[in-house]
Amino acid sequence: MEEKEQPTGGPYFVGKKDELIQAKRSFRTIEGRDILIIHHQGVFYALDSYCYHAGGELQHGDIEDLNGKLCIICPKHKYKITLAEGEGIYKATNPREKPPVPRWLSKGVKQRTHTVSENNNGDVYVKLSDVAGWIESDYYQGEKGKEARERAAADDEKKS
Repeated sequence: MEEKEQPTGGPYFVGKKDELIQAKRSFRTIEGRDILIIHHQGVFYALDSYCYHAGGELQHGDIEDLNGKLCIICPKHKYKITLAEGEGIYKATNPREKPPVPRWLSKGVKQRTHTVSENNNGDVYVKLSDVAGWIESDYYQGEKGKEARERAAADDEKKS
């Protein structure tokens, strides 16, 4: 029997539901793209594995609820990224406000997210994002980004 070629973008089988739930975080490479699959509070999320800011490994980041949005905190520089949309968020005040009140604000979508689905057999699939245009986390999926991550890791090793 001839093997059928999968269409570009997927969906791609990434594992059994029970195994992914137990792992909580799973790393997969799909079409040369490094993806982090997260199971948190009964929901699966998939996003580019490296932080849009400086290529930090998001698989080691904490997850927190910030202003009603679940966010992963990059362990490298503490950048906050929403799991569902890939939005970069930060806390700031308006100095014209008296007294200034800190609020969570958006930088817009910075991290590419991907669609997760499951079938009745407990198989979980990821469909790569088909959002056109550049999203900042795309940089760390290319050769230059991989070289930058390797250089940063070597620099971190020298410091310790």
